[in-house]
Amino acid sequence: MFIHVLGSAAGGGFPQWNCNCANCAGLRNGSINAKARTQSSIAVSSDGINWVLFNTSPDIRAQLADFEPLQPARQLRDTGISAIVLMDSQIDHTTGLLMLREGCPHDVYCTDMVLEDLSSGFPLFSMLKHWNGGLQHRPILLNKDDHTQEGSFTIPNIDGLRFHAVPLLSKAPPYSPHRNNPHVGDNIGIRIEDTRSGKNLFYSPGLGEPEPHIIKLMQRADCLLVDGTFWREDEMAFAGVGTKLAAEMGHLPQSGENGMIELLRPMKKPRKVLIHINNTNPILIEDSEQRAILNKEGIEVAYDGMDIEL
Repeated sequence: MFIHVLGSAAGGGFPQWNCNCANCAGLRNGSINAKARTQSSIAVSSDGINWVLFNTSPDIRAQLADFEPLQPARQLRDTGISAIVLMDSQIDHTTGLLMLREGCPHDVYCTDMVLEDLSSGFPLFSMLKHWNGGLQHRPILLNKDDHTQEGSFTIPNIDGLRFHAVPLLSKAPPYSPHRNNPHVGDNIGIRIEDTRSGKNLFYSPGLGEPEPHIIKLMQRADCLLVDGTFWREDEMAFAGVGTKLAAEMGHLPQSGENGMIELLRPMKKPRKVLIHINNTNPILIEDSEQRAILNKEGIEVAYDGMDIEL
């Protein structure tokens, strides 16, 4: 299994275009040791030719330009993207579909709740149907009565990989008609299994409340790509850019009691990688105290262009 990190930042990227926090200002003026990052997305393949795109960020065109396997190579017009899987219906994970309109139709795998959001509050499915039929919905089926059960599926042309979706406790986007009424399928994590080698990746860029069955999936993974959004619960206020807590935004901070570091510490099997990193997070600074703590814990920080092979 080949995993390529197209984008590793949270919404807004790093530096965020309208932000002058210490991190963003420091990157612009060269006073901190950090790398620019685009908004979160990964691509996964079993053969290095046919790829599944997980989320489509607003930065998708730049990400495609930086990753040759997804560029046209076989016909006058084509792409290495065989399918798209949406983890949720957040704007920073779906807006890139608009940039891919010239390549429609696209097979888009998502839950019924994500389809509902993208057909109402942010109607991408309706908007894009005028381009060669637009987006072709391929359902990710979840058990609404038992949210511990995985919804498993395969994708044509992606031989040897099986995908297992599991619902997460979180909220629908602010624009969603049911923002304050969470449903199973608003957000998912996904386990990608290589049926040939038996190895598996657990991917969850948003992980606010890891339930016991989610923790078991993480423990059994060979690699984790999980929520690295915030270092501290009150990071937005600490950075002077907002008032919401990490938990209110559906994210588990790295530090503090019951934080991501404590969650990952006893897990001996998986390679541990944080993704979806907010522009305010000090782990973006490669020689920061916080990055040193992660290094000591054996936890990596994803970056744009990172490749992982399982």
